[in-house]
Amino acid sequence: MTESTDRREAIGDAAIAIVAKDGLRALTHRAVDRELALPAGSTSYYARTRRQLIEAMVHRLANRTVTDLRPPAEPARTVPEAAQRLAAGLATLARRPADHRARYALLVELTGDEELHALLTTRSPIRAGALATAEATLDAIGVPEPEAHAPALIALIDGLLFDRVAGGGRDVSAEPMIRAYLTGLVTTG
Repeated sequence: MTESTDRREAIGDAAIAIVAKDGLRALTHRAVDRELALPAGSTSYYARTRRQLIEAMVHRLANRTVTDLRPPAEPARTVPEAAQRLAAGLATLARRPADHRARYALLVELTGDEELHALLTTRSPIRAGALATAEATLDAIGVPEPEAHAPALIALIDGLLFDRVAGGGRDVSAEPMIRAYLTGLVTTG
């Protein structure tokens, strides 16, 4: 990796930390400089505008999440196995609570910015992979029309993740909830 790439990643990481802790309004070039103990104006060299700073953060969030989530070579074949794998994936994601607090803040704040909001939702590089994995899992356990149910499964996982990283600190066991949801899909289609 080059020094420029390393610095851009560090800027993205610092932006994530700032937004997770203090919200999107706290994100400034000066705040990133302070977070990284850089001379004033250093961040502006890599991200000239606030929007470019937010873009860097969005891309860094995506890269870190892709690293965290690797699709299995083979989908689970039973509901208990699928529930266990999905709960394990959720636990992996929850190890980066700041990333998800920043992502949730961005989702709310960027609703008026179609391009950046889409990078967090419909055009997210994570979304396509998550949908494909969800569809393959649902198909393998016998859910009819898995493509129709995959978005709801992702929404369930995201809701459980939200509860973990932004909720009241309750320790909700995800695996039984996911198992019950999958069982319902298999049973009722």
